[in-house]
Amino acid sequence: MKLRPGRHHGPAGALLVAGTHSDAGKSLVTAGLCRWLQRQGVSVAPFKAQNMSLNSIVAKGGFEIGRAQAMQAAAARIEPEVAMNPILIKPSGTDHSQVIVMGRPYADVTATSYRPMTDELRPIVSEALAQLQARYDVVICEGAGSPAEINLRRSDLVNMGLARQAGLPVILVGDIDRGGVFASLLGTVAALSPQDQAHVAGYVINKFRGDHSILAPGLDMIKDLTGRPVLGVLPFVDDLHLDAEDSLAIERPRPQREADRAAGTLDVAVVRLGWMSNFTDLDALACEPGVRVRFTRSPVDVERADLVVVPGTKATVEDLGRLRSSGLADALIERSRCDDPILGICGGYQLLGESIFDDVESGAGEVHGLGLLPVSTTFREQKVLRNVTGHSALLGSDVGGYEIRHGRPRIIGAGGAPLITLDGSDDLEGCVVGATLGTSWHGLLEHDDARRALLRWTAQQRGIDFTPAPATSFAAEREAQLDRLGDLIDAHLDTAQLLRLLEAGAPLALPTVELTLRQAG
Repeated sequence: MKLRPGRHHGPAGALLVAGTHSDAGKSLVTAGLCRWLQRQGVSVAPFKAQNMSLNSIVAKGGFEIGRAQAMQAAAARIEPEVAMNPILIKPSGTDHSQVIVMGRPYADVTATSYRPMTDELRPIVSEALAQLQARYDVVICEGAGSPAEINLRRSDLVNMGLARQAGLPVILVGDIDRGGVFASLLGTVAALSPQDQAHVAGYVINKFRGDHSILAPGLDMIKDLTGRPVLGVLPFVDDLHLDAEDSLAIERPRPQREADRAAGTLDVAVVRLGWMSNFTDLDALACEPGVRVRFTRSPVDVERADLVVVPGTKATVEDLGRLRSSGLADALIERSRCDDPILGICGGYQLLGESIFDDVESGAGEVHGLGLLPVSTTFREQKVLRNVTGHSALLGSDVGGYEIRHGRPRIIGAGGAPLITLDGSDDLEGCVVGATLGTSWHGLLEHDDARRALLRWTAQQRGIDFTPAPATSFAAEREAQLDRLGDLIDAHLDTAQLLRLLEAGAPLALPTVELTLRQAG
């Protein structure tokens, strides 16, 4: 299928998926469109101009981008690259964030100091999008939050600012499961300027469950009120989980596959840190039959679980303080004393060590860790960004993953053994003491052999009759989920109209929705 240019606001072959609010379904709709178009023979790439997320990956060339864009690239069956997410904002505390530009640390900012920076970043966004448009038939762009955040419109790079700059038609996604979807759609459009409204071409209603005949009058009414059609209604799917972008997704239950479990069950408790990063590391565990994964702040959950995971964090010292004040630190120390399994990943690994020297992330200087591993971590300005492979003698398995960190952990003194030997060198990674493990590697659990070895080791440590399912493939599971997304787009959206938007852009005669305020009294 080759897209045909037509009469439109801007270049053919691109559109923007916006949402009425965060977690409305923008990321999954974008991924679904990428998979559906790829299956039609269209070369397609995802794009998110500015992403605020603590979930990221290392793309080719050693560049850091948002994890959701890597998932969308997988949906398009292409390799993720830095142009797909030119700006990544990673909150590092309550009042500041690290800004990643074209895959590298660029600045540390507050919400106030970032806004003046957007003028210098706008050309970088334009160039990244142009690079993708030059190489692909279609680019599916994803917005962020809501396009109706009117206080941010002047500095907007990712919603209507991008649509206006690049001449993109916009489809607006609303989540009906949260309620108020028609008010959200109508209010979002009405809050936009006439110039911005001219790009909004239609709506997608997400997460519908119920009788379509009851919904149908609302679809007609929103078209009458705004002059824009509903392009489709996606059903609620409760077991669809793919590389969430923000912590809102943690509230949803993790997928369980009890029906085909091998033997017994394993309970995995993930410590819910305040600035938890790359919590998608746990998605692979949740795909295992018989493994229950839950995020928790309860010391009781930490005491009782078969395996406790302390995940990554973008505010290591601050989260260490939270662990101490909440009683979770005491629960982790007691687990270690009893030789009950603990796995620390990246920042979670650093928290388990003896000491942290941080003049970069928090500026706190020397801080005492939990002392469960004989490890000292020093933070440095230059961030480690690389994909890695190796072998773990403890797990008896080859392993792989990626590193995104300012901290440099090293084993000090005696008593700790390395967890991994890197391929192609004598370098060692991670630390093991008893049943407490630490590693700087994200993505390690996505490797099937390593994940199953960890589960077998956990069951042995806990004296539990549990055998991991031998054939569970995380890569195959993700592919199946992406195919489901493509199927949902194919079955429930007006794909002919979507193709017309890609070929010709937003219609030129879209009406302006007037916002009329009535004075009380």
